[in-house]
Amino acid sequence: MRKALRWLLALTVLIGTLSTAGAATAAEPDATAGSTDIKDQLLSIPGMSLIQEKPYPGYRYFVLNYTQPVDHRNPAAGTFQQRITVLHKDVSRPTVFYTSGYNVSTNPSRREPTQIVDGNQVSLEYRFFTPSRPAPADWSKLDIWQAASDQHRVFTALKTVYTKNWLATGGSKGGMTATYYERFYPRDMDGVVAYVAPNDVVNQEDSAYDRFFATVGTKECRDRLNAVQREALVRREPLEKKYAAYAADNGYTFGTIGSLDRAYEAVVLDYVWGFWQYSLLSDCDTIPANAATASDDEIWNSVDEISGFSAYTDQGLETYTPYYYQAGTQLGAPTIHFPHIEKQYIRYGYQPPRNFVPRDISMKFQPWAMRDVDTWVRHNARHMLFVYGQNDPWGAERFRVDKGAKDSYVFTAPGLNHGANVAGLVPDQKALATARILEWAGLPAATTAQAKPLAKFDAKLDVRDTEREPALRP
Repeated sequence: MRKALRWLLALTVLIGTLSTAGAATAAEPDATAGSTDIKDQLLSIPGMSLIQEKPYPGYRYFVLNYTQPVDHRNPAAGTFQQRITVLHKDVSRPTVFYTSGYNVSTNPSRREPTQIVDGNQVSLEYRFFTPSRPAPADWSKLDIWQAASDQHRVFTALKTVYTKNWLATGGSKGGMTATYYERFYPRDMDGVVAYVAPNDVVNQEDSAYDRFFATVGTKECRDRLNAVQREALVRREPLEKKYAAYAADNGYTFGTIGSLDRAYEAVVLDYVWGFWQYSLLSDCDTIPANAATASDDEIWNSVDEISGFSAYTDQGLETYTPYYYQAGTQLGAPTIHFPHIEKQYIRYGYQPPRNFVPRDISMKFQPWAMRDVDTWVRHNARHMLFVYGQNDPWGAERFRVDKGAKDSYVFTAPGLNHGANVAGLVPDQKALATARILEWAGLPAATTAQAKPLAKFDAKLDVRDTEREPALRP
């Protein structure tokens, strides 16, 4: 009965929203009727409009707007324009549905699963990241179910054009997003590849992170990083003077977090985490070897390079308000301890997401949201692959699959960080992961051992850099 009601609701939402969206933005029927041109086919979808087409050899690339309901439970409550991009290869190829969980890039790129299956790629901007934000913004409509429902509507619309198998993917918050989409709409995708996706099941229990930082890398590297972090707090007074001048020169303000002092400590406390998230063990050579004798500029430059002193300014936080809102209402946020720093040097500790969201936006945490997703994945995952980096802090709390899961895997790339991918896995796991991705996409490999990406590597198109977001964000 529950399933029947859920599907009835989904159908009602779809019909209601398409009818309101189609009247405003659908192409004239006579203009595209029977057309085989992919642009005409895309623009014939009710609610779809073209922003720009960009050329790329071997592909057609479109930046589009799609009309979405602000509230999928009440389509009559208003709509907004959500940006998507389509990297079109051929309608006879499988399609990869990608989201970073943040803004969408409007430049052509190809995620790893897209290269593996040599397919099309649809990329979606997460709701409430500008310009994909309703006006006025009702922040209560920013949650994981509404975002999953955005994906469901885009998939439903585009499945009429791209009829072959679909895979969902994303890295970090995008990996979380792909997982939540699968939880709420498990019949949409033929497989999910989630990279470095955190899974904060119990927000108040973060000891896994403390254990991670006690053993990651080598003692020599940990000692260097810890010493620079501590020294930046010992020298708070002269370095905050430098920070004030830096803020004045750049027009930075601190209204949201409350003070320059709070922002300074937040940046410094991100330092060790930020290093392991985005750097490799080999990068330890770039860290001052003796923090106590390093100059103020050396300490400042090292912290700024890794953490970024603009991160907790009003200007740095503004773009990421939707993320911090979600972290403070559903996703959770890590809290760690700093045993290498004396208590008198730490005034605030890791600050909660509430401190990074303007006070006129109300927030209330929902502790059941992540528990629900975690339980579902452990017992119901089907055709899901989770890839983590050995040295990535976000992997300390990760998704797991239990006996109830089917054809699902959790792999760890040795020595890698937040940029871990299938290519970085040990050979046996790399071959298995590649074979499963191909089969889920409807393109079975001859044998697991022979499985390899079907498309040649393209240095411009294939993004292999870590998906980097400033400050402590997945």
